[in-house]
Amino acid sequence: MTTPPLTLDSLKRQARRMRDHFAEHNIEMSHSKTLEALAKQYGYKDWNVLTASLKRQALQPIWPTLEDRVSGTYLGHDFTASILKTETAILPDVRRYTMLFDVPIDVVASAHFSNFRQRVTCLLNSDLRSVDHKGRPDNIVQLNK
Repeated sequence: MTTPPLTLDSLKRQARRMRDHFAEHNIEMSHSKTLEALAKQYGYKDWNVLTASLKRQALQPIWPTLEDRVSGTYLGHDFTASILKTETAILPDVRRYTMLFDVPIDVVASAHFSNFRQRVTCLLNSDLRSVDHKGRPDNIVQLNK
């Protein structure tokens, strides 16, 4: 059984269930005391620290990891791919990714010849859009969230 991620709503529902349980055993607890008890149960100093931690985690980008399946666009072409390699970059909130497309993409718009790309390395920002070496958007790759 996997544990669902902690959210404010799930914690408040859990607090209600806890209060109901204690009430069945003639132990009265205020809602705020129950929230404080939950915070302690999860290893936090108090409810305020727990909620601040959840808000901070929600702001963190969710980066793809090694062998993840991703989809998006490459030079305007839709793709699905596997992540072969991931590295942190020198720029803050930027990661370097190497992806292997499931189907090679022809990057040339000519009837006379083709140039297929199947492996691509790029820098992605926290919005999962490609950037150049200075962190400026370059609109080459965009991953779907």
